[in-house]
Amino acid sequence: MMMMMMMMMLMLVAALGGSLSVPPHEQVARMARFVVNKCEWASMATISTHDPVRGQPFSNAFSISDGPAGNGTGTPYLFLTHLEISVQDLQVNPQSSLSVSLAQTSYCKNHGFDPQSPLCAHIILSGSVVEVNGSEASVAKAALFSRHPEMIDWPTDHNWFFAKMNITQVWVLDYFGGVKTVTPEEYYRATPYRKHSGSDTL
Repeated sequence: MMMMMMMMMLMLVAALGGSLSVPPHEQVARMARFVVNKCEWASMATISTHDPVRGQPFSNAFSISDGPAGNGTGTPYLFLTHLEISVQDLQVNPQSSLSVSLAQTSYCKNHGFDPQSPLCAHIILSGSVVEVNGSEASVAKAALFSRHPEMIDWPTDHNWFFAKMNITQVWVLDYFGGVKTVTPEEYYRATPYRKHSGSDTL
């Protein structure tokens, strides 16, 4: 019962977070945090361990959540199984990158921005994907199941586990002039949702 009430509250926060403003592009760390929180899936690139592409970059789509919409932590959590080919890559080399884009929201379409346009903000997180346990697994579960309720009913015989990306570098492309980088410290210090002037909305 408590879990159900917590899930309902998280979904309510997610709904309330739907119309928050996009940070100004000059505030790079805030933009990165905003996009990661707004996005519900990422393209994860690993180094393949599978023939015939062994040793080559391999990209695959994964559901993510850093917490309820409007109240994220910045840490992308994932719900994984060792049956998945990209997870098998991670067992050999946990280094990976996650790419998320506002193209998966209504923002870019409403403004006429192509997904490849720098005005359609996209973020690439570099780091390693590691399993989480204990209290952090509970945090991951609440974060993921509030945004992806279908996960609750995924087959138990797949031995699902919770994981996160340990971020070592953040790359931001949200305006003209090339990619910008943000350190993990700058990223986690940023407050993605804050009232400001001259902002745009989703």
